[in-house]
Amino acid sequence: MNSLFPLLHQLENHIPNLDKTNSKVSNSSIGWQIDHSLIVINGIIEQLEISNPNEFQPKWNFPKFMVFTMGKIPRGKAKAPKVVIPTHVATQEELKAKLQAAKNNILKLNSFSENSFFKHPFFQDLNVKQTEKFLLIHTKHHLKIIEDILK
Repeated sequence: MNSLFPLLHQLENHIPNLDKTNSKVSNSSIGWQIDHSLIVINGIIEQLEISNPNEFQPKWNFPKFMVFTMGKIPRGKAKAPKVVIPTHVATQEELKAKLQAAKNNILKLNSFSENSFFKHPFFQDLNVKQTEKFLLIHTKHHLKIIEDILK
């Protein structure tokens, strides 16, 4: 089973808390954290699907090396691109629909060429294996923020 599914389950369990905030942790609500995570998963997998594997250009870079080695994204060091920032406060129903889309999209990962890719704004081209690792790290990052909001 794909290791993203347990993380999706954790996100789903936090949907009832979508309105909760803690300004000491984040200016964003739990709902925003969930929505952003799902937008990232769905958007990236859509990019993998339409990519041309022949155009994949692997490049080493230090930020990718550090994040992938440590398995963590430093909090507050980077700003999300506008394309993955929620444009409105999502309802429980909208989050559940995005969650279902994420489950369906994750099932597609094994069907892609290994060099299907998406271009990350800091890490450059990530192939399917690297993308899955990034999605795990990114989702865990936002789950940790959610847990800290609830403390």
